[in-house]
Amino acid sequence: RSTAVGAWVAVGSRDETDGHFGSTHFLEHLLFKGTASRSALDIAEAFDAVGGEANAATGKEHTCYYARVLDADLPMAVDVIADMVTSSVIDAGELETERGVILEELAMNDDDPVDVAHERFTSVVLGDHPLGRPIGGTPETIRAVPRDAVVEHYRRTYVPHELVVTAAGSVDHDALCAQVLDAVRAGGWTLDPQAVPAARRTGAAELRGVVPGSGAVVVPGPESVPLPGEGRGVTVRRPTEQANVLLGGPGIAAGDERRYVLSVLTTVLGGGMSSRLFQEIREKRGLAYSTYAFASSYAEAGTFGLYAGCAPGNVTQVVELLTAEWDRLVRDGVGEDELRRSVGQLRGNLVLGLEDNGSRMSRLGRAEIVHGELTGLDELIEQISQVTAEQVRELAADLAAQPRSLVVVGPFDDDVAERLLGTRASA
Repeated sequence: RSTAVGAWVAVGSRDETDGHFGSTHFLEHLLFKGTASRSALDIAEAFDAVGGEANAATGKEHTCYYARVLDADLPMAVDVIADMVTSSVIDAGELETERGVILEELAMNDDDPVDVAHERFTSVVLGDHPLGRPIGGTPETIRAVPRDAVVEHYRRTYVPHELVVTAAGSVDHDALCAQVLDAVRAGGWTLDPQAVPAARRTGAAELRGVVPGSGAVVVPGPESVPLPGEGRGVTVRRPTEQANVLLGGPGIAAGDERRYVLSVLTTVLGGGMSSRLFQEIREKRGLAYSTYAFASSYAEAGTFGLYAGCAPGNVTQVVELLTAEWDRLVRDGVGEDELRRSVGQLRGNLVLGLEDNGSRMSRLGRAEIVHGELTGLDELIEQISQVTAEQVRELAADLAAQPRSLVVVGPFDDDVAERLLGTRASA
């Protein structure tokens, strides 16, 4: 009887103007702080009164406001979320209060060395590209951003043609569409109910069906901000008991046809207890509790890397093992049994993950925002099942040929990342 619903706005941290970094995440907080007809308490009480849950998340390329409620309470959830998206007042007093909350959130994240390592890795690999910026901004930018800049960002980017609404669970599609149209029109938005959804990041406005003058953002092409041309070693000194090590570099874009191969590659290297990193670094040598491979893909760029958390004295050995396993895959490829096992793992994870309404809703939203179309589960499984061992080896080699960077967070007196990677450090 439950339903998950999300309002996806195709604006993320990459869309912010210079000097106002973090304003998208700031907006995410502020939209819960009151509209023309509801106070912040009204919004909170609406969901609490029915035992529902409401939250939001900001990414580099989109923002989502979502709720999980009983099916009978879906109209309420749609009304409240639509009111937040279309009619937030961004009260000056609430903004200053929330500024303090966000500064504490940034401080909390800065106390997590794993978060610090991943944030620094992304900025090192993507450099001055807008995707390389931290989603939440920095304490300096959050302290400095004025209310009028946040309001301007809201009015410029929260526009009808950048909105996608998705739902999963006990929901009637036609009834939901009618509810959404009524709710956003009540907020002063005009919509074309016959409009065909289009991918947010795949072309000029006229190709996406965006109405000229609507205020919709057209993201610059990849040629506008080049990625760094060389790998870097970065040591972040923190008084931690454990060192956090990330080794990797540029990945592939979200629309790259090799994205299914990337899923298999990531699983082979570090996607489970039978993966190469887990077996070699944890099971055989006991050098780490957590070790894995990871990848992030965006409109025209991505990252790929390997992670391990280890004792500071074992960093050199762990970096050598991360490098060796990556290189061994490039040199020797993947066996058919290992390939079959990894494909099976991905298939099972996909099916089991979609048993949750929230996961289904999120998958729908991301597919619509990124690709403008939804790949069915059966087709997705078929694409993954068709991945060959040679494709995995070739992609591993392509990624290995990219500038390789190393980020180490821990209690070090020297630039250990620079020393191990042999490149200039920049802490």
